[in-house]
Amino acid sequence: MLTQNQNTASQNWSPLYFLAALGAGGLSVTFFMYLMFWMPRTGRPVPVFEDLMSYFSASGGFGKATVVIAMAGIAVMTILHLYLMAFNLRQLSAFKETAAYQSLMGTNAETQLLAAPLALAMTINAAFIAGLVFVPGLWGVVEYLFPLALIAFVLVGIWSFKLLGAFLTRVFSDGGFNHKANNSFAQILASFTLSMVGVGMAAPAAMSKTPWIVATSLSLSSFMMMTTVIIAAVALVLAVRSIMEHGVNEEAAPTLMVIVPLLTVIGIALLRIDHGLHTTFEVHSSSGAIFLMLTRILAVQILFLMLGMAVLKRINYSAKFLTFEGKRSAGSYALVCPGVAISVMLHFWVNKGLVTNGVIEKFSTAYWIANIPALVIQIAMIILVVKLHRLHFAKGSAVGVAVPAE
Repeated sequence: MLTQNQNTASQNWSPLYFLAALGAGGLSVTFFMYLMFWMPRTGRPVPVFEDLMSYFSASGGFGKATVVIAMAGIAVMTILHLYLMAFNLRQLSAFKETAAYQSLMGTNAETQLLAAPLALAMTINAAFIAGLVFVPGLWGVVEYLFPLALIAFVLVGIWSFKLLGAFLTRVFSDGGFNHKANNSFAQILASFTLSMVGVGMAAPAAMSKTPWIVATSLSLSSFMMMTTVIIAAVALVLAVRSIMEHGVNEEAAPTLMVIVPLLTVIGIALLRIDHGLHTTFEVHSSSGAIFLMLTRILAVQILFLMLGMAVLKRINYSAKFLTFEGKRSAGSYALVCPGVAISVMLHFWVNKGLVTNGVIEKFSTAYWIANIPALVIQIAMIILVVKLHRLHFAKGSAVGVAVPAE
């Protein structure tokens, strides 16, 4: 029986609640964009603690505010991410002993379990960002950390392939895939997981000066990215056919925009791979080619955002799942990822695309106008996370109608 002290996330937990942790980790990255593109750094591809302190002491009010807001945002969102990861890992352990877990296995929803390694890959990425920002002298030992990071991502990748492999071998050998219930983009979650592992594997390629580390990073990340694209393409085709025949699953409708974070992660991985090829293997891409790549990615993201938002409006998703009077769905946290992803991609598009190619001047009026959409979306996602937390994690939030994710 529900009590006023219980919450929805505990009472009606599903693996999709790992998306809550993923969203918080992603928001920490949006704050890191301030430091990445708005402050100078010396001879490093990313800002570190020493850069922040030097810039803070030498800059005026705006510069100091930038550093304080960015560091505070990274700290708060990283702590929230770790808290939600601990909560979800405990819930996952208990969930495996329940009848609900047995009901999940053997259905299309089995791939929801891949939300766990997806969020764990974000944990590694978020921890690295927090280390750069808060740990003095970290860059001095970073070459020793890169192999450890690669090992960590390989282990997460193995976990991901184990979960995905169990699902695919079952449906390939025994059949039983429910095409009628595949009327969403939920199956693309598997590709999103692999891409998050892959982008983490690509990080040493962009930052290391050790050839064997760069080569290993390039090889592993390329393997993951190729796998990501193949699985995403198959899942997309199967899902579109089912949606057009049966209509979208209302509870899973936010997954229509999962292509947005998937493409942002792929785009960042491609930038990291390109940088590694440039610095270590003398393979040079033009700034114009990078601008075109980012523009094409952004164009596809906008198309899927338009589609997703139009469908959500038509089915009245907000009233059904985002109000205290409505139902509760862990899948609602899938709404955070596209916003975070488009905000991050806009930062890269403005800085690596427009500024690098001389279209606009950095820190000019046009530059700040171009940054407005990314900042507005970031703020909107913070507000959404707070609202979702009140709906799903606040005490007493379980009082009302709750629905399991499918």
